[in-house]
Amino acid sequence: MTQKLKATIVIPIYNEEGILRSAVLDLIDRMKPLDIRYELVLAENGSRDNTVSICQELAQRFPQVKHFSVGTPGNGNYGLALRQGILDAQGELVFCDEIDLCDTEFYARAMDVLNRHEADLVIGSKLLAGAEDERPLLRHAGSLVINGMLRVALGFKGTDTHGLKAFRRDALLHVAKACVVDKDLFASEFVIRAERMGVSIKEIPVRVMEKRAPSVHLFRRVPNVLKNLAKLVVAIRIKG
Repeated sequence: MTQKLKATIVIPIYNEEGILRSAVLDLIDRMKPLDIRYELVLAENGSRDNTVSICQELAQRFPQVKHFSVGTPGNGNYGLALRQGILDAQGELVFCDEIDLCDTEFYARAMDVLNRHEADLVIGSKLLAGAEDERPLLRHAGSLVINGMLRVALGFKGTDTHGLKAFRRDALLHVAKACVVDKDLFASEFVIRAERMGVSIKEIPVRVMEKRAPSVHLFRRVPNVLKNLAKLVVAIRIKG
């Protein structure tokens, strides 16, 4: 009897040839103790290096690995890739991760919360009490600033929206479909809409550290973040 597909892991990737192969091999190895049937979806978006060919190689070697590409070369779109990965997910549970994290400890902790029906959405917060944010100070400060902006502009009540997430697919699919922004703020809109729609949410502290420099420089993201934040205010505060 074939084991039911328990989980989908969605990882947006952009110009990740340097760590993609080793990260996926390590993740597959560390998934074994969880003893679940899963699919790993590499959501490539706009890469100009060898990321796509490495995805193809990995998909041929490992049946649980899938990949797709969205966007145009040189124009990374994290949010578009993450949204499409969520919509395409086939697992009962969906884990949203980053290629430089691949945090199976978070998967196990979040799965316990979801299986016990304590929440439908689990956020791995790097800003919650007990979390360990070992990224450079500027990156940590950036997270604090965007969180403050979301609180003021959209009434966000949590501590983090970007990064590790796990949820029951059937309970959150309508939230993903309702989102209107992409790039860096899709993840924030997803969490805030879930909060406003009454989805049960639990935050748990996590440890994060950079394994490589960000694929898109922090300051290059600022104009798009501000533009999408304004779009979100209109979509959520005004249109509802």
